[in-house]
Amino acid sequence: MNERLLQFIWQHQYFKTGNLFTTQGQPVQVIYPGLLNSNQGPDFLNAKLKIDTTVWAGSIEIHINASDWQLHKHSSDKNYNNVIVHIVWINDAELNLPFPTVCLQEFVSKILLTKYEDLIRARNFIPCEKTISTVQELVWIKWKERLLIERLQQKAAFIQCMLKKNQNHWEETFWWLLSRNFGTKINADAFEKMAQSIPVNLIAKHRNQLIQVEALLLGQLGLLDKDFTDDYAILLKKEYRFLQKKYNLKPVLHPLYFLRMRPANFPTIRLAQLAALMHNNSRLFETLKEIQQIKEAMALLQVTANDYWHYHYMLDEESSFKKKTVGKDMITNIMINTVVPVMYTYGYYNNKVNYQTKAVQWMEELNAEKNNIT
Repeated sequence: MNERLLQFIWQHQYFKTGNLFTTQGQPVQVIYPGLLNSNQGPDFLNAKLKIDTTVWAGSIEIHINASDWQLHKHSSDKNYNNVIVHIVWINDAELNLPFPTVCLQEFVSKILLTKYEDLIRARNFIPCEKTISTVQELVWIKWKERLLIERLQQKAAFIQCMLKKNQNHWEETFWWLLSRNFGTKINADAFEKMAQSIPVNLIAKHRNQLIQVEALLLGQLGLLDKDFTDDYAILLKKEYRFLQKKYNLKPVLHPLYFLRMRPANFPTIRLAQLAALMHNNSRLFETLKEIQQIKEAMALLQVTANDYWHYHYMLDEESSFKKKTVGKDMITNIMINTVVPVMYTYGYYNNKVNYQTKAVQWMEELNAEKNNIT
């Protein structure tokens, strides 16, 4: 047994769910196992469990041995303050924690563990490659549909956390996620913090002036702090200083990364494209909700940064001419990671099946992302 396998077993509920108990004998019902966390903190976030007669919501921490909790010094780490259950494989210590412990070993099928061992020991490039052809087509289709719904449910939990932060403001939530998407993997956190520092209603007030929207986005991420010689950069800085003082804006203190990136993905270019998109329509989610055809939705996202950026990748540094248009791959990425998840979540939490259906249909029509690892 290893921790990744134990996480997998918990995530997909591969144990006797109808007969689960804590080490103290309290019955446990898993309402939602939580969202797997790949960053610092507990293994699963936003879980929901009924323990005895009480429903708990919070984080789940998983260890092979119960004593690993002390070994890793989680009790002194504030990131673990909202843990509601400690999941272990071997209950080797009585820790007197303020929450119950569940020892999964007695609830997991030995057949599952045997299959896992067989797959691990297999010498094929993909362990199941010689048996996969025996799977019926209908099973494949149903399995992929299930994976899609599971993925959307995971994203819905993440989006719900955002909604709690902004009092269920769907347009604001869409703006945060859209900005995060434009930041790409490297600068996603910085772009999200930038969006959270500029309410979407403030963007809407200035959407008719593209230079002001651009100044807000670039300025909040500290890209206008230098002394410029370029007239356009100087104008952006002047606009930002005025708007910053008018709205008492506090810049985001988060690093931005340019190194080892394709110039087309430089944060300056992505921010300029995002500004152009909000300049065209600052109520994007409201508009997308009414659209039925995916081609129309994707056309809405196809924008080009203003003319200055055709000759620049960085402020004050001229380059050869190239139109900075949001490409097809980026639009597909935005549809997969922002538009479809928010649409699905909106339908899910408002009991509007038509939006869920549209989200799933759009996802099925989209081309797969170009990832290094599938």
